[in-house]
Amino acid sequence: MKTEFERAHVTSHGNIALLTLNHPESLNAASVSMVQGAAQAISFIEKPDSGFRAIVITGEGRGFCSGANLSEAAESRRSAASSAGDALETAYHPFLRRLRDCRLPIVTAVNGVAAGIGMSIALMGDLVVAARSAYFLQAFARIGLVPDGGSTWMLPRLIGLARARELSLLAEKLPAETALQWGLINRVFDDAIMMDEAMKLAARLANGPVSLAAVRRLYWESPHNTFEQQIDQERMAQQRAGRTEDFVEGVTAFLQKRPANFKGE
Repeated sequence: MKTEFERAHVTSHGNIALLTLNHPESLNAASVSMVQGAAQAISFIEKPDSGFRAIVITGEGRGFCSGANLSEAAESRRSAASSAGDALETAYHPFLRRLRDCRLPIVTAVNGVAAGIGMSIALMGDLVVAARSAYFLQAFARIGLVPDGGSTWMLPRLIGLARARELSLLAEKLPAETALQWGLINRVFDDAIMMDEAMKLAARLANGPVSLAAVRRLYWESPHNTFEQQIDQERMAQQRAGRTEDFVEGVTAFLQKRPANFKGE
């Protein structure tokens, strides 16, 4: 079943929601309407009665997301007294926060280019997989702008300051294989099987315990906390996880030497 949103759609694969950015003629350039449509799609996926327990995000056609839609941005600035940063605060930042705060684990499946804000969206996945032909690009310097979409926060933490600066200052393509070697992404697959492998990873997450939501939240909080603050957050999260039915099932399955049948509750 497919549910349509503005320049995005969601298809159901059992308990996995496949969210596809859908403007292939622009390699899924991220317009304001696209990110707003994708945000609505996330809200749809997260509804308690949806049955979804994991999300895969990819792009329609030959690319994941080629960056901000520059044609739309130029038209907006001609028609109003807006700046290059206005859309960040009104559209792109809310969408990135929506991904960060999602209660479901996210796999991003990068097919082709992930540039600019598209690279940021790709890196919001809890697991990031890429086709062998895919590449990442901090394209901002090519058009006289600075990295955005959280790039200057994420990249130093993922690959170190030297490589982050290099990507942003030189604006060179980073092939998927190199991104894997640098620790920027998790897996690289041949193009023909990448989506199948992404769905397999998502299935493992979808069939996992409800505590996965707390795991992703702990890792998002970790860079802001001292060691003492973080272990306190772990303690509180563990108390909540220990009161779930999934914990009871996990321990029972361990003692019975069988796979756990988690319900996500």
